[in-house]
Amino acid sequence: MDKARKKELAEAYKEQKPSPGIFAVRCTASGEAWVGKAPDVGRKQSGLWFQLRLGSFPNKELQAAWNAHGEGAFAFEVLEKISDENPLLVPVLLKDREAHWLKTLNANRLVG
Repeated sequence: MDKARKKELAEAYKEQKPSPGIFAVRCTASGEAWVGKAPDVGRKQSGLWFQLRLGSFPNKELQAAWNAHGEGAFAFEVLEKISDENPLLVPVLLKDREAHWLKTLNANRLVG
């Protein structure tokens, strides 16, 4: 890849706007689900998987399930993207929608 292309890709990455939202991590082997919120849901999976692979994820139940069943048994799913004209409302909306999805999916809260 030439320098011009690298620069173009770097600029495109920097210009991406965060997309707040709610997501689920599901274990297909056990049927368990964990729900979380993120200021940029599009970039959340890579960080989660990194911590889980290292064995250092703060949620001990999720880490134990990952260790028992392996990466192949897990799926990351964006449940909902949040947007509002007033950026000050986004954290409130995230909290409200996270509670909705926790109840709807009968899921565990993702911590970390």
